[in-house]
Amino acid sequence: MSLLLGAAAPALALTPALPPTVLANGVIYDGSGGAPYPGWVAISGDRISAMGSGAPPREGRIIDVKGQAIAPGFVNMLSWATESLIADGRAQSDIRQGVTLEVMGEGNSMGPLNPEMKRLAALRQDDIKFPISWTTLGEYINMLEKKGIAPNVASFVGATTVRVHELGEKDIDPTPAQLERMKKLVRQAMNEGAVGLGSSMIYAPAAYAETPELIALATESAKCGGMYISHMRSEGDRIEAAVDELIEIARKSGGPAEIYHLKMSGKQNWGKLDTIIGKIEAARAGGVRITADMYNYTAGATGLDAAMPLWVQDGGLEAWIERLKDPVLRAKVKAEMLSDDVPWENLAKRAGSPENVLLLGFKNPKLKPLAGKTLGEVSRMRGTSPEDTAIDLVIEDGTRVGTAYFLMDEANVKRQIGLPWMSFGSDAGAPSAEGVFLLSRDHPRAYGNVARLLGKYVREEKATTLPEAIRRLTSLPVSNLGIVDRGTLKPGYFADVVVFDPATIADHATFDKPAQYATGVAQVFVNGVQVLRDGEPTGAAAGRFVKGAGAGKCKV
Repeated sequence: MSLLLGAAAPALALTPALPPTVLANGVIYDGSGGAPYPGWVAISGDRISAMGSGAPPREGRIIDVKGQAIAPGFVNMLSWATESLIADGRAQSDIRQGVTLEVMGEGNSMGPLNPEMKRLAALRQDDIKFPISWTTLGEYINMLEKKGIAPNVASFVGATTVRVHELGEKDIDPTPAQLERMKKLVRQAMNEGAVGLGSSMIYAPAAYAETPELIALATESAKCGGMYISHMRSEGDRIEAAVDELIEIARKSGGPAEIYHLKMSGKQNWGKLDTIIGKIEAARAGGVRITADMYNYTAGATGLDAAMPLWVQDGGLEAWIERLKDPVLRAKVKAEMLSDDVPWENLAKRAGSPENVLLLGFKNPKLKPLAGKTLGEVSRMRGTSPEDTAIDLVIEDGTRVGTAYFLMDEANVKRQIGLPWMSFGSDAGAPSAEGVFLLSRDHPRAYGNVARLLGKYVREEKATTLPEAIRRLTSLPVSNLGIVDRGTLKPGYFADVVVFDPATIADHATFDKPAQYATGVAQVFVNGVQVLRDGEPTGAAAGRFVKGAGAGKCKV
């Protein structure tokens, strides 16, 4: 028997407190990107206690994995499980794909909140209803952990959230005193365990922040070991300038930066991929730590706010809707929606046709039957223009209206998957195919992003190798986030472990039928507790608050 013992944890390997669980007769993909090898992994308590390439130990609970892959748990670098975990902590759509860490905070985070933010958040809730019992970001994640969730959770603090906390939702610049308070909120979140600062720059009110404001906040994050991560100001017509801004923020803040869901949005921009890769790799060669993540589909999903001007959304959702009811302002909005020369990101325009704009979710029960139809279909049903239809739907629903936009080139998606600095994120919640989650439609990425990567793009299309894909689902994002003792199969590391069949893992979710679980993942352990057994959730609540490098060290 050959033991691969980590120097940091000899006691765990030699004298486990309890008989171990042993995953035997598997193929080890340790997360490093190196060659796999036949072997076994032993789990004692919440840690990996030993692993080897020879005969497995005979003591303990033996699980014969019958030649399947044993890998570190996968990281969802862009998770919107913020509300879905409150409704159902099992996180079935992700756990069934081997995801053991949900990383939240794309611009908006679940704290810090002030009383007005709590009031508006409660007012704007959609299908999932819940009391807002927390104030800070750390309190929110502690609440999840206490409630009981299957996956681990980490979060960025939202630059938008910090801005709204001090400035509200208006298009204004902070005073020096307000900026100091915003910086203090970032430090507080980092001290609680946030992994960095997240922004979402195509949306109001995030877009109202200018570059110096973002540098100031990102600098506070970087001082605490955090990353700046951004849905950039443009992913299409002005993507070059948007990447330049992100690199500038990284360079001046002193911290690493990551691009959320890298894409070339709109057919006229598909040819820019070489230029953007060149910018990123030049920055990396120059010592600026730039990485990216992506979802593995040609459609994104957001709301109809991404098809309307930023100025009409000044002041928040309710102010936006009131302006849309004004005939003069409505006419101005429509004119900008039709124009190719506007200083904001119009995803409906970049999609090329209202047939490429798919309506996903509504709050108003009368509108829910429209989910699954395109904006073009609804426009024809109503006898109104696509622009009028979009405006009317926002007014009638009282929300931004969940929407998918078909924007990307399949060849670009495949090529990006091969990039060594690319991680993966669903940009979706972690729903179950039941109950409240069926009241609206999801983008299929909620149920299939990881399985699609490992099945379609690795096994079938060979866009990258399996060891490399696993590295970029595990040790790469964990290292980027500054998280220790996770992301790799190694004695002494936390036992976040997935067992799956590389020959059969597959996604089944489609835009017509999104609520379909992926298959091919057999066993999942989170902190040593089995949360998926033979492909079915156990209901165990093993998830923890995974904290960034500044936790407890970043003084407020």
